Amino acid sequence: MKLGIFGGTFNPIHYGHLRVAEEVRYGCGLDRIIFIPSGSPSLKTAEIAAADHRYKMTCLATGSNPGFGVSDIEMNYTSKSYTVNTVMKLNGMYPEDELCLIMGVDVFLDLPVWREPERLVGLIDFIVMTRPGFSTDELKASPFIDLSEGDGQGIYRLKGGRTARVIHVTACDVASTTIRQLLREGRSIKYLLPEPVEQYIVSAGLYRT
Repeated sequence: MKLGIFGGTFNPIHYGHLRVAEEVRYGCGLDRIIFIPSGSPSLKTAEIAAADHRYKMTCLATGSNPGFGVSDIEMNYTSKSYTVNTVMKLNGMYPEDELCLIMGVDVFLDLPVWREPERLVGLIDFIVMTRPGFSTDELKASPFIDLSEGDGQGIYRLKGGRTARVIHVTACDVASTTIRQLLREGRSIKYLLPEPVEQYIVSAGLYRT
């Protein structure tokens, strides 16, 4: 099977996450996309709801799509969660499957500040989604892109021997930060995320302060 690995804080998950995931699943011919809410993310610390809340919201948001799944692989980390460690575990869990790590152009460009990025780019193929405000041409400046190889069709060879495939997705102007701000202001978040997620946020009293 071809599995897409879509990690993030999902704080909270919203329609923007879900729509781009569906477009990647279809556009790249993936059998399934596995959402992985981060446990204790290494680079984001402010305003993050507890991991169990974010995991439950992700399950609620994706439950109606048979092409989506959710993993709790990062829930039991006792320290900061690092993608390189998660990918190594996933490779062991799915030895017969083809795994691809899904991220936006902006996130890919931040790889140099991640834990062991040189190792990560040798462990898994990447699917890189377009993002408003970022040009895919910026990828050529990444220290992990091998400019001596490529097919000219949006597939780059990584210096770790893997590939990075660029896919154009619909620009969804929805952000978790906006949703949290609306909640702090006591305003409606309806139609920005699935109704079960909205109901969970209200019942759990999340993002009010």
